[in-house]
Amino acid sequence: MPLPKPPAQRASRLDASAYSATLTPSKPRATPPIVVAPAAAPVAVPTAEVLRLPTPTSSPAAARPSLPTKTASKAPAKAAAPKRTRKPTGAAKLFVLDTNVLMHDPMSLFRFEEHDVFLPMITLEELDGHKKGMTEVARNVRQVSRELDQLAASLKTSGIEEMAKGLPLAGTGHREAEGKLFFQTELIDAPLPPGLPQGKADNQILGVVQALKGLHPGREVVLVSKDINMRIKARALGLPAEDYRNDKTLEDSDLLYTGVQALPSDFWDRHGKTMESWQQGGTTYYRISGPLVPTLLINELVYLEAPGETPLYAKVTEITGKTAVLRTLKDYGNQKHAVWGVTSRNREQNFALNLLMDPECDFITLTGTAGTGKTLMTLAAALAQVFDDRRYSEIIVTRVTVPVGEDIGFLPGTEEEKMGPWMGALDDNLEVLAKGGSTAGEWGRAATNDLVRSKIKIKSLNFMRGRTFLNKFVIIDEAQNLTPKQMKTLITRAGPGTKIVCLGNLAQIDTPYLTEGSSGLTFAVDRFKGWAHSGHVTLARGERSRLADFASEVL
Repeated sequence: MPLPKPPAQRASRLDASAYSATLTPSKPRATPPIVVAPAAAPVAVPTAEVLRLPTPTSSPAAARPSLPTKTASKAPAKAAAPKRTRKPTGAAKLFVLDTNVLMHDPMSLFRFEEHDVFLPMITLEELDGHKKGMTEVARNVRQVSRELDQLAASLKTSGIEEMAKGLPLAGTGHREAEGKLFFQTELIDAPLPPGLPQGKADNQILGVVQALKGLHPGREVVLVSKDINMRIKARALGLPAEDYRNDKTLEDSDLLYTGVQALPSDFWDRHGKTMESWQQGGTTYYRISGPLVPTLLINELVYLEAPGETPLYAKVTEITGKTAVLRTLKDYGNQKHAVWGVTSRNREQNFALNLLMDPECDFITLTGTAGTGKTLMTLAAALAQVFDDRRYSEIIVTRVTVPVGEDIGFLPGTEEEKMGPWMGALDDNLEVLAKGGSTAGEWGRAATNDLVRSKIKIKSLNFMRGRTFLNKFVIIDEAQNLTPKQMKTLITRAGPGTKIVCLGNLAQIDTPYLTEGSSGLTFAVDRFKGWAHSGHVTLARGERSRLADFASEVL
């Protein structure tokens, strides 16, 4: 049956007009017969061409080295299924990688599809200088070194001539990499402008790019670097330079999944005739069908606000074929439904509290600017479910320790004492929650604070590897400063009965080489959307104070 065209970009939805209720099956296509190759049929093996630095190529076609094909086996085998080939985009490019690209993503060697990769000798020298230590950069460097060692081990001889032919990147099992890896096997003397120091590593890489561009005029040579200043210097010298974009989940942060969708104003008119509704446990359910269903995702929050009509706030709980089930939400703006004394002040906060209090949601992400109430609502929901519902045993709070200004040096004490100065936001919110409805006097408030503190554990990210959290409510604050790899490390710590909540503001990223598109928080939001046990809300309206709201807009 013909299907509607898929979305052109990430996080985009199917247009409602693309949905058709009268789909007609297409005619079956004739399948070609399977041809069995004879056992003795020889297979031609093309000769691999050589990419040598001293000899410039005469044409773009000659610059692309070809991969040798496998020889035929003795036993007869059926013809393999046709491989999905990419559209030809002209001559394959030659990407020269800066050291910071390999430090940032150790698998970047295999992310360039059919294009080739060139590593200058100074890049290997810089990798060797950063391999020691227990930091994330050192681990990535060691992983890159292991990958390069496996690629170099595929050489039959240790001669320079064979290495100059290039190493097939698919030799270690990465079939998506169809190009070759070239090392700098000869000294390149490329004079740079006198204003650039010749001994600096960045300038030596620029010299290699300039030499390759002159040696291979029929082929596009591109520098790939995460260093903005190096890309600027390359462009000033007339050399093409690009950022490493394979680590970005989204090119534009405006395309990020918001978790909330407004229903059309004619929702009741278009879906009322075929709609089914029923009540269960004080909650109303609606089963709808129509052009709106393909645009919905599981656990997406929808609303309909029309003047003079009762507003509808619901969550998508089920999508089956052409039908979807909507479940109305609990009104946490009412004081009767307050969570640890906290009530929602706007629509998005009500959506967030519904997700936080839902025992079926194991992973929740909340994004928004400063003052939208992310930490306060999460902490209130955690305390209510630990003390009142006894759903979780304790609360674990962690965050990335990235300072805003200069570092003040080492902090004394235990792990929890060292993390104390980083948890000022936690203390502020606990102070607000403790003031709630406490009528027991000063001694009662002190006893309550001690009891609350006993159920909250502050942990560092440095000691998370290998741990398993059982029946815990885990809060990851400032999650926008996490890399996708760190985010995966934290989420996979969850054991049975554990809920993980990630909070962050994508406009306040302090980690080097991380952007809104490559942040671990963006990565988690995009990968978990539509899962039946996760939810996401983008909080748009600040509720801290009129001063904070005005400052966030004009400063």
